Amino acid sequence: MFHSHELSPGRMGRSFALLAALCLSWLGTTSAQAQDRAFAFALIGDMPYSKAEEKEFANLIAAVNSADLAFLVHVGDMQNDGRRYNPTTDSMPCTEDYDKWLLQMFQSIRHPVVITPGDNDWTDCHFLTTRQVDPLDRLAKVRATFFPAGKSLGQRSITVESQAKDPQYAKFVENLRWSMGGVMFATLHIVGSNDNCCRTPEMDMEYRERKSANIAWMRATFAKAKTDGSRGLVLMTQANPFFENHGPQGSKNTYLNMIVGAKAPEQKQPSAFDDYIAALAEEMESYDKPVAYLHGDTHRFRIDHSLFSAKSNRRFENFIRVETYGSPDIHWVKVTVDPADPMLFRFDAQIVPANVANRRDK
Repeated sequence: MFHSHELSPGRMGRSFALLAALCLSWLGTTSAQAQDRAFAFALIGDMPYSKAEEKEFANLIAAVNSADLAFLVHVGDMQNDGRRYNPTTDSMPCTEDYDKWLLQMFQSIRHPVVITPGDNDWTDCHFLTTRQVDPLDRLAKVRATFFPAGKSLGQRSITVESQAKDPQYAKFVENLRWSMGGVMFATLHIVGSNDNCCRTPEMDMEYRERKSANIAWMRATFAKAKTDGSRGLVLMTQANPFFENHGPQGSKNTYLNMIVGAKAPEQKQPSAFDDYIAALAEEMESYDKPVAYLHGDTHRFRIDHSLFSAKSNRRFENFIRVETYGSPDIHWVKVTVDPADPMLFRFDAQIVPANVANRRDK
């Protein structure tokens, strides 16, 4: 039997307050536990380039769909280079029909999917000889197709922040940022083929505007990572910015000693990536948490410490560069984010058995 004084407003208020405090405490503990839990995501890029690779791409999707992943990132070059297009073996790149097919493939992935464009997806479309394509028109179509406002692609989407939220950079819907497990992630629209620089006056104007936006987004992301107390930072681009061109002369010669007779030029050759590397190195001087720079472009799976401090001429130990597989190797890299690991990030090659080079039934 309940007595009336047990349900008095004062006692009920205190009971609800206690219950609310317990719930908040439980939610806080649960949130903290989630932040401390390791998770993994998939890194892919530079695929598929041919009709045969489209079938292998389906094999890769089946593989990532069977894995426990937080999301997948495709770092651009989602189709073949216009200059290599062969109508006998390849689907025609740089078309809305191919974009629709790609979007369908990405939407078949059960994880959130984030994309950053590559040069094959728009800048190099002018190489097609079967039809004329305006790279800037292609860029507009890529932006409209693969970047829904405020969210990722994939069957299970995540919320993402776009640089386009800033009116000054309203067109750059593709530069995205999100946080997971206390780690900051951001894409930067930097592409191969010298970042669309130095071809025509119109392309140079596009390059300069996008470079300014990219550097602003990079610096803002470092600042936000510091403000938020992020455990680390992951930057993702399509282009290999060729870190090897920016180290001390001794490091360049050491790198080239692997090739008999090769040596570094005495004078550094300028490239469209110089300002990116300078800004990145400058940010790293005041950032001591782990930073991973993930890219594609040159189709060579590798992991290294490749960025040098201008102050000490030493490699930043807390900066690691990873390049993922690319055509004709249709495989992926599993990136594990583990707060218990002092390096924070681990990288594991994931070979898709159905896509290996020496498969007997190929």
